[in-house]
Amino acid sequence: MRKKLVAGNWKMNNDLDAGLKLTSEIIHMVEDEVRGNVGVVIAPPFVHLTKISQLLKNEARISLAAQNCSEHEKGAYTGEVSAGMLASVGVNFVIIGHSERREYFNETNEQLARKTDIVLNHGLLPIFCCGESLEIREKGNYVEHVCNQLNESLFHLSEEELRKVVIAYEPIWAIGTGKTASTEQAQEMHHALRNYIAGAYGKELADDITILYGGSCKPSNAPELFACADVDGGLIGGASLSSRDFVDIIKSF
Repeated sequence: MRKKLVAGNWKMNNDLDAGLKLTSEIIHMVEDEVRGNVGVVIAPPFVHLTKISQLLKNEARISLAAQNCSEHEKGAYTGEVSAGMLASVGVNFVIIGHSERREYFNETNEQLARKTDIVLNHGLLPIFCCGESLEIREKGNYVEHVCNQLNESLFHLSEEELRKVVIAYEPIWAIGTGKTASTEQAQEMHHALRNYIAGAYGKELADDITILYGGSCKPSNAPELFACADVDGGLIGGASLSSRDFVDIIKSF
């Protein structure tokens, strides 16, 4: 049975004190309120990771993620952070290919393939993001576009390696645009991605892959989204900055 997971991406928010306070609130609320086999991940900014790792060292249910990493092992890459560095401070997951990284920093599928490899090589777990813009959605070739992202960034992996990857589908066209992705649209894409993986790796592996929804998930719509057959949780943005909202989303299963 595939893993249910809710991951909070804080993006470029919170100073260290605020991040430590939020983490402490989440720890206590998860302990007190969350039942069932749901994994929890938080992804603070890089500069918070060491301190927050210390808070989480005895927490079996809550894992730590980085929001990005370098495609290089080490060297003269000023401002970059390597997968090895992240592993050394207790990081478990790394978000790869978030829509904002693709858009603002022009990350390509080929770069993301290298990042995926380097993350796996250091024993970390990738949360691989994929999705389509409004222009591609309106053209109608959105399934082909998103499946191609998987093909070019993930399908060089062995079956054993791919089993370690969490996929997060981001309907970019429905994030901050005033448009809304329906649960039917979310399920359609998650099902299409799972079928595409099945075509390349077989149904058994595809059925084991965790696929998260990354499009404006809130406590009000999480129960309906998480009830979809192929939606295994969420990659949460703004709502993860509120401990109450984030934990209510976790409790939506």
